[in-house]
Amino acid sequence: MRPCLTPLLASLVPGLAAAAAAADYHELLTLRPLPFSQLLASFNFKSNSSIADFEAHNFRLFPRSLGQILEYAGTRELHLRFTLGRWDAETWGARPWDGTKEGGTGVELWAWMDAETDQQADENWLTLTNALSGLFCASLNFIDGTRTSMAIDVKPICDQSGDCVLQMEQTIDMVMDVNRSKRPRDNPIPRPPPTHELVCDTSKSYHDDDHCFPADHLNGQDWTLSQIFGRPMKGTCPLADAQVPPVCLQVPDSRVVYASEGSAEIKDESGMSRCYTIPPQSEFALVLPKSEAKTPEAAAKELVEPVQPLLYAERSFTGHGQEHGGVQAILTNPNNVEVEFVYLESLPWFMRIYLHTLSTRISSSAAPTTNSSELIKQIHYRPALDRSRGTQLELLMRIPPRCTVFLTYDFEKAILRYTEYPPDANRGFDVAAAVIRTLEPQVMNLRTTSLLLYLPTPDFSMPYNVIIFTSTAIALAFGGLYNILVRRLVGADEVASPMAKWKLRNLLSKFQKRGIGRQ
Repeated sequence: MRPCLTPLLASLVPGLAAAAAAADYHELLTLRPLPFSQLLASFNFKSNSSIADFEAHNFRLFPRSLGQILEYAGTRELHLRFTLGRWDAETWGARPWDGTKEGGTGVELWAWMDAETDQQADENWLTLTNALSGLFCASLNFIDGTRTSMAIDVKPICDQSGDCVLQMEQTIDMVMDVNRSKRPRDNPIPRPPPTHELVCDTSKSYHDDDHCFPADHLNGQDWTLSQIFGRPMKGTCPLADAQVPPVCLQVPDSRVVYASEGSAEIKDESGMSRCYTIPPQSEFALVLPKSEAKTPEAAAKELVEPVQPLLYAERSFTGHGQEHGGVQAILTNPNNVEVEFVYLESLPWFMRIYLHTLSTRISSSAAPTTNSSELIKQIHYRPALDRSRGTQLELLMRIPPRCTVFLTYDFEKAILRYTEYPPDANRGFDVAAAVIRTLEPQVMNLRTTSLLLYLPTPDFSMPYNVIIFTSTAIALAFGGLYNILVRRLVGADEVASPMAKWKLRNLLSKFQKRGIGRQ
């Protein structure tokens, strides 16, 4: 169980047999309309190279810069993910690619590397993070032992005969607002549609002739590729496999779709997807016209029904104050089968959790006889060391069908040195998302949202205030004391008369003139 979940794993991997497999390249764009004028655009780029070419430094499709880093750091498998935003599973359904391509908010780096000792693995990890930091122009060099937690997957794949290829896969999943994409570039401010184009939701109790609540099920379900991406698609990559359709659209067969001339449409047997082959060196246009459905029931048939995920997960902070706090994870199983999964949290060292407060509570269940204490099957806990490593909490859990479980624990906030605070200390500290990997009935990955932890923040202006106050006090005290010590008071009657000075000056000048005359 642990080799699949530990962010950094040091292990010996058997040598891979060399193969003379030819390198190939595939690219795919998958479009899936989502409810409420959203559109999922998933870009997938995959290239395969033989291990023999990689070891001979014969780089054709695989990037040389990345290959040299992997070889020097002894890395066998690498997952580097840059993530922004969150996936709304309740509205959009299961995650793309079963969550295997996604990461937590921010940067997430996983690596499996060859190492005989833990010390060697740490050295290889440091080498890998520093090299990737320069290659991707990111602050990956800050992922040290205290923070051990784009989408690029590099892993060796071998068949039954022992022939292996090195596969590099890059996936970019983005959810776009269709209505915002269709706005003019010079006027991005949204404008209400004309009155005759308004489609009202008649199910609202306040619907009337002079009241109209827009029906969201029909909003933003018509678009073209040039409207979404700002330009048409100009052919395919010459290196890509011509047998693989580069564009797929996930809409029912009943939906009308227009494609440019010269392209061929290939419909899936399920009736919920279609792919298009694009002629080389020619523009490809794809038009999804507005649906003619007038009711929510009819409009629902124009979209592919979202797949219900195995698990819903939420996480938040509880408690108040600057000394203690708590974490609450809400895990919901909406299916009729039991779900087994692994829950992993990598916490910073300044979150000192109380393991004895770890508890589970069942809110609602179809099996009321289930005991909440039996939900956690195994626990792997590695405590934190101050300023050396973070806390790792790994739980093997089983949730009954139709059940919501609350997982809670308390923690203590450590006191940091003033030099350990970032420049934006009042913003808080980011806590990495929890990683959940379902084991039964099928393997899927999901992440919770990241958290923002507030720690007691010192007054960083205090040293400057003290310096200014002390300098002012010293200046005032030193000035007065120096004036008293150096200044000499003389009476008016003790001062020599100006006339006497004038007579003495004249007398000296006469003596000087006489001396000059005798010479």
